[in-house]
Formats: sequence, C-alpha cells, structure tokens
Amino acid sequence: MSRKTVSMLALAAAAIATITLPGVDGAAVLAQSADAQANDQLTLSGEADAAPVAELVPETPIFISAEVVQPLPEAPEAPDATVLTEAGSLRELVGMVDTDTPLSEEMRCLAGAVYFEARGEPLAGQLAVAQVIINRSEDTRFPGSYCGVVRQKGQFSFMRGTRMPNIRTGTPAWSRAVAIAEIAHQGLWESEAGEAVFFHAKYVRPGWSLRKTRLAQIDTHIFYR
Repeated sequence: MSRKTVSMLALAAAAIATITLPGVDGAAVLAQSADAQANDQLTLSGEADAAPVAELVPETPIFISAEVVQPLPEAPEAPDATVLTEAGSLRELVGMVDTDTPLSEEMRCLAGAVYFEARGEPLAGQLAVAQVIINRSEDTRFPGSYCGVVRQKGQFSFMRGTRMPNIRTGTPAWSRAVAIAEIAHQGLWESEAGEAVFFHAKYVRPGWSLRKTRLAQIDTHIFYR
C-alpha cells in the first residue's frame, strides 16, 4: 500500500468520525487523524524502528599536579679509590689493599715480577719495579701487556724461558707484592722511578746504562729512562 493510499484512508476515517460521532470536536478528530497519518508514514518508512542515538560526551581528563616518580633500586656502592689514597704512608696504603681478591693473569704477572725481582727491597723499591713494568707496557719499544713485558726474552733473570717459577702464595711477601702491584696498576701512589723503563742492581754496571738517563736509586736498584 502506498503512502498516498494510506493518507486517503486516514482522511476518510476522519470525515466519517466527524459525521457519525456527535459531540466530538471535528478539529480534534482531524488532529488525531493527522497524528495517526504521521505515525503511519514513520512506520512505513522504517524510521520509527530506528534506535535512539545516544549523545557521546567526552570524559573529562583528570590532571595530577604532583610529580609521579617511580623509585629505582639502589645501585651497589663501588669501592672508592680515594679512600686508599688518604693513607699517610706507602706502608699504610699496602695494609689497606684487599689481597684476597682473585688475580687476573696480567696482575699475577705484575705481582710475580715484584715478588721475584724485589721482595727483599723496601716497599718503595718494589713499587719502582712494578712501575717500570707498567711503563714498558705503555712504550711501543716493548710488548703491550704486563705478561708480555715480564716474559720478554733476556729481560728478567728469574724467568725460566717464558715460564715464571712457582710462587709461595701464602706468605706475607706475596701479599705485599700483590698489594704493590695493585697500587701501581691503579696509580694510587707516586713512584720515585717516575718514567723509568730500565733498572739494574747497583753491584753491576751494564754497558747500556751509560747511554741512559739515570732517574733514581732505591736501595739496591738504579732506575733509568
């Protein structure tokens, strides 16, 4: 049935109601008929079945004025080398070094050279021997590592070819050598040997010493650059 047919039927019904229903206001009947016509049109067009559209209201954002900080785990404290350098003497500093820490191969070579070459020397003499080995490792004329310097052929009489003799590691002499090696490696105490890269015992006079600059004599060793 078309919209035109529905409208005609609604008007006819309104006219009959006006004629046959006494006491009823014809204008009211016509108004009700018009409303019915509008409803029929909505029904036929499918608009009445449409769901009501809800109005979307954006949620009001909430702002936090206080700074939000996530706590971080505390980092472990690193050993402070400056505490060691506050020692009043080299002997005091040696006593502050932890010598129970496992040694790397490089540090064992450095401490071993101190032990075999100068364990009977005063601490300053031991430190000077360690300083020479460090200086050589930084000089392009020599191998670039502590072990390379110590193992270089013909440089240290205590070596057995490229092998270092067994060390009595449980002795105070070894503990001192380890401490001196660590102090020299970290540069915690200035050595009297300075920039020396050569040394020899004072009871010998090798020919090469005449061509070098003498820097210091510490107990039984003389140091050169």
